[in-house]
Amino acid sequence: MNSSNRYYSQKLAAERLKLCYEIAPPRVKQYLEAEIEFIMGKIKPSDMILELGCGYGRVLNELLTKAKTVIGIDTSPASLLLAQQILGDASACHLLAMDAVNLGFGDRMYDKVICIQNGISAFGVDQRKLIEEAMRVTCSGGTAIFSSYSEHFWKDRLEWFRVQSEHGLIGEIDEEATGHGVIVCKDGFRANTVSPDDFVSLTSHLDLNPIISEVDGSSIFCEIQVRS
Repeated sequence: MNSSNRYYSQKLAAERLKLCYEIAPPRVKQYLEAEIEFIMGKIKPSDMILELGCGYGRVLNELLTKAKTVIGIDTSPASLLLAQQILGDASACHLLAMDAVNLGFGDRMYDKVICIQNGISAFGVDQRKLIEEAMRVTCSGGTAIFSSYSEHFWKDRLEWFRVQSEHGLIGEIDEEATGHGVIVCKDGFRANTVSPDDFVSLTSHLDLNPIISEVDGSSIFCEIQVRS
């Protein structure tokens, strides 16, 4: 497990992860809302949804208002426990401790598989394998949706990470090593991104013509539909 993955499964989990979103500057909160709005526009009431890296349930809580069934997985037991507390007795939601590149599900189970807020980078896993595993459990005619940060959001994203650092949630920013879409902390934490060209490269072997779009000048979305 690399240093970034350890952050999200151990150090930056549960209440500490929740605080990251609570202290986000206004422009970052706009970005977070725009991501959810984009995703909600893709959901049908009959959908069974899988969210990869659900954390404390921030997005699950929204998905439950529209989807039939929602499954959230994460590698952090502490985050999953907090999600359970926040979501309460929502019978349409199930939480599981699971690795996103080794899903314990059968093939073609979910109408939508969602991995947003730069999870494709934050998980610290083989990105190609992550996409392939998401596609494996997506139904025929269903869609896997990934997101990362837009290059146009760099200054606001960096400001957000500096605020997190000031609150002791992540390490001190290494200003000399930080740049070109990569944020580096002196304790070894790194936050990367996936560009539109990266998404094209990561999905080229699938021959599925992903739809790549920019939303709100802050997110890059990659939608991959499984052919019927």
